[in-house]
Amino acid sequence: MRRTLPLFLVLLAACDRQPEPPRDDVQRVSLEDMEPRQPLADPSPDTSAASWSVAANGQAIRFGNEGEPPLLTLACMVNDEPPEMVIIRHARALPGQGALFPVLGNGMTSRFMVDATLGDNEWHWEARLPAEDPQLDVFAGPRDLVATLPGRGSLEIAGSRIPGEFLEWCRVGGQTPQVENDPSEPAGEPAA
Repeated sequence: MRRTLPLFLVLLAACDRQPEPPRDDVQRVSLEDMEPRQPLADPSPDTSAASWSVAANGQAIRFGNEGEPPLLTLACMVNDEPPEMVIIRHARALPGQGALFPVLGNGMTSRFMVDATLGDNEWHWEARLPAEDPQLDVFAGPRDLVATLPGRGSLEIAGSRIPGEFLEWCRVGGQTPQVENDPSEPAGEPAA
């Protein structure tokens, strides 16, 4: 009890102190005078008229609205061994950022790790995977896709056979499939 009495007196004396007067070097700001904060997240782009197109070099397909920059690109690095698929989400990115980019569709969900990458004079989000990676099968079917990048909105992609055909082309190293003739048919004559 003797030890707690001095501590109690110190605490009691501290309660008796008067608050310090406001300092002159502190700036007071009214909340009504503040400008509204800009949202950090981007809205989802309107993709109702968007479609897939083939890049001029034939080694990429791009999804977007006609006459505007692409929103999503799938590129194939056919000369890599094994061939690689590059997924690019064209959206604002800053150096050093990384994110999880889920794509849902064709009966599955794939989650791609994307990093901020500088390419074609823009910072965008990019993932590189071997073309055989089973996560890429999300692009293999003809159904609708939803690709969401946190803070950068969702892409609603209408079903198309183009991504699946492109993926298959990439997986075989950019080779055109050979059509074999039936040996029982004479060469050059159409089958009846």
